[in-house]
Amino acid sequence: MQVSRETFNDVMAPNYNPAAIVPVRGQGSRVWDQKGDEYIDFAGGIAVNVLGHCHPELVKALHEQGEKLWHLSNVFTNEPALRLATKLTDATFADKVYFANSGAEANEAALKLARRFALDHYGEDKNQIISFKQGFHGRTFFTVTVGGQAAYSDGFGPKPGAIDHAGYNDLESLEAIISDKTCAVMMEPLQGEGGIISPTEEFVKGVRALCDKHNALLIFDEVQSGVGRTGELYAYMGLGVTPDILTTAKALGGGFPIGAMLTTNKIADSLKVGTHGSTYGGNPLACAVAEKALDIVNTPEVLNDVKRKEQLFRDGLDAINQKYKVFSEVRGKGLLLGCALNQDYQGRARDFLVASTSEKLMCLVAGANVVRFAPSLVIPDEDIKEGLARFERAVAAVVNG
Repeated sequence: MQVSRETFNDVMAPNYNPAAIVPVRGQGSRVWDQKGDEYIDFAGGIAVNVLGHCHPELVKALHEQGEKLWHLSNVFTNEPALRLATKLTDATFADKVYFANSGAEANEAALKLARRFALDHYGEDKNQIISFKQGFHGRTFFTVTVGGQAAYSDGFGPKPGAIDHAGYNDLESLEAIISDKTCAVMMEPLQGEGGIISPTEEFVKGVRALCDKHNALLIFDEVQSGVGRTGELYAYMGLGVTPDILTTAKALGGGFPIGAMLTTNKIADSLKVGTHGSTYGGNPLACAVAEKALDIVNTPEVLNDVKRKEQLFRDGLDAINQKYKVFSEVRGKGLLLGCALNQDYQGRARDFLVASTSEKLMCLVAGANVVRFAPSLVIPDEDIKEGLARFERAVAAVVNG
């Protein structure tokens, strides 16, 4: 059966507007489309393909598990889920894990747990959830309301209540709305969709202190920043602040859909039997692939190399910017980087993305003013160099109209 980009318009809901090309094959950090044209991948499936495309170890894990057991439902547990949960708790602050299929589902579980924990320990008046403007936590109605971008949550009728938003990196604005009625504060330890914004040390430590003062749980959404993306296994490890609940997805499965919520014994106790669930959450296929991805990423070789590759990107982007003067700064950490456009190019991030695609480079945007890169953590140096050369041609094309 022959299909093309036009088929999308015929059969798919119009909530996406995908590129004109249709990728059909990937290997490492390179992708080929239907015509056989080759692209370098600086997008990583939006920070998902943590080991690139078709990593042999992940292919092997999928193949081996695919011949054993695919699905059981949570009437039973399974070995891959138990091994993965053990490795996640061994590597982090957490004691307990809940598995889901996506970042939104992991965040939904975290928010429901926070409300449930507050109800169990403090009563029903303690129900306020605070998050941050320009934050992004998923597309379920609960998570999209908690996310700080009204454009994504407006237009669907009455929203879940007792949700408020403070300014990111603005401790005073949080202090003004937090109280003993706050059950949780949810934040990204590096804002992704909101423009690749790193927290200041004063801010992130201040958020932790305010949560402690008001007996509110601190939830870190590490869906985009987790699993090696910043050069730490999880971003919290480089910030000197430990959350009460952490959510992880995207890179966790290396491209296979899986999400997880991590927390402590005391907090997890509120998720009693029957309080929450997921048909596919923790299925053996996803957990077997995620276990292998975690084994590979959580090594000094990979994590330290992320920091070295970050410098290669920054040096290359600085050289491009000295020539074309389009960015005000390069933000982010590790291999989650954002080129913020200067005053002359405001609102034109998508132009750079389109031009990059024309130069056979896959990249991303984070809002209208930031070009985003989230490549494989093991992208070869030569692919970084070649990708930056293609990006330079794209920048030149935009600058020269």
